[in-house]
Amino acid sequence: MERESFKSRLGFILISAGCAIGIGNIWRFPYVAGNNGGGIFVLLYLFFLVVMGVPILTMEFSVGRSSRKSIMKCFQTLEKPGHKWHFHRIPALIGNYILMCFYTVVAGWMMSYFFRFLTGSIDNRNAEETKLMFEQLKQSPLEMTFWMAVTVILGFLVCSLGLQKGVEKVTKFMMIALLGLILILAVNSLSLSGAMEGVKFYLVPDIAVLEEKGLINIIVAAMNQSFFTLSVGIGSMEVFGSYMEKEHTLLGESMQIALLDTFVAIMAGLIIFPACFSFGINPDSGPSLIFITLPNVFGAMTGGRIWGALFFLFMTFASLSTVIAVFENIIACCMDGFHLSRGKATWMNCAIILIGSMPCVLGYNVLSGLHPMGGESTILDLQDYIVSNLLLPIGSLVFILFCVWKKGWGFEQFLQEANMGRGIKFPTWLKGYVKYVLPVLIFIIVILGIV
Repeated sequence: MERESFKSRLGFILISAGCAIGIGNIWRFPYVAGNNGGGIFVLLYLFFLVVMGVPILTMEFSVGRSSRKSIMKCFQTLEKPGHKWHFHRIPALIGNYILMCFYTVVAGWMMSYFFRFLTGSIDNRNAEETKLMFEQLKQSPLEMTFWMAVTVILGFLVCSLGLQKGVEKVTKFMMIALLGLILILAVNSLSLSGAMEGVKFYLVPDIAVLEEKGLINIIVAAMNQSFFTLSVGIGSMEVFGSYMEKEHTLLGESMQIALLDTFVAIMAGLIIFPACFSFGINPDSGPSLIFITLPNVFGAMTGGRIWGALFFLFMTFASLSTVIAVFENIIACCMDGFHLSRGKATWMNCAIILIGSMPCVLGYNVLSGLHPMGGESTILDLQDYIVSNLLLPIGSLVFILFCVWKKGWGFEQFLQEANMGRGIKFPTWLKGYVKYVLPVLIFIIVILGIV
């Protein structure tokens, strides 16, 4: 069967960026930045994004483009006879399934809140009522299942239409709409009274925070954020490399995707912090920021119902773009690994994800007494930990070693593939860095994640 390909370069860049731009990144990045010295953190984040994230993304793309296969077959196609790099396909595929079994639940929350703002059912609620509404959503297995199912079915429906007519066409529209929405929302937040205090908190280096947190801790936080933001390690990006033509070098494409991802993350902070500071509301982290704090902010705004609906439409597009991208990877794996048609692979996996997402749904209500990581942890926390702290960094280490070791694919073969076409070339003199220094940095991240 002939390998599908993207209709346009823009489609590839927007879909890959859509996969990287996750809802966790959008609400996590602003808070982590504000809590770690503001401008100092942002500068360090950009530095580590260039020296860590971009090279690994380039390697993952190169493996995909050279092999023309998903994670199920890419190592097997490129590795030397008798080698076992292809064993990584098992944890990588499992990682994609686990990711979608909790990500679709959170994406469902976003869609639920968009409709709440759109219909006005969230209007005229005080802070306590807003908090109670989020708790009631989590405690309702039927409502949680409904919105999760809508997300899953919608995502697989898009994928069933094919790469160009479904995934590329729909994701391009969502990403362009997302970029338009984020600009409108940022301009609105920055125009609020007292907004500059939020910008100052977010982007201006705070020496007091630097002394309190310590430079090493801020460096580690920036390193972690720059690494996790691009979703490398489990083949979610590799599959899009397999659909690429060879007209452009891969380093240049990786840099554009990283730039777009960073732009959205930074702009998200310019929406959240000015709005919170303008209305004197503490910008909490995690789910409470998105589902409790910000609805209170929008409720205090003139035209808050409209701004709230636009914000959660933006978050819905951000989550759906990732869902569709990872679903496409899972489908491609089943097509490559089990020789299924796109139709069979799509609806078989739709059923698997619908069933597989139920533990996460029930973890907030029927199974709320289960705390797999101690404390008040949920099933979602465990799933997120397995993917983010273990499978992504370990998978990235596999891609790096495969691309630089002679016992793998080898640096020369990687370089030849990465530098094929027009654009920025991957420098030969970086061989020592990507062979010795980069693996050590990723190993440190793995150890920190486990600790």
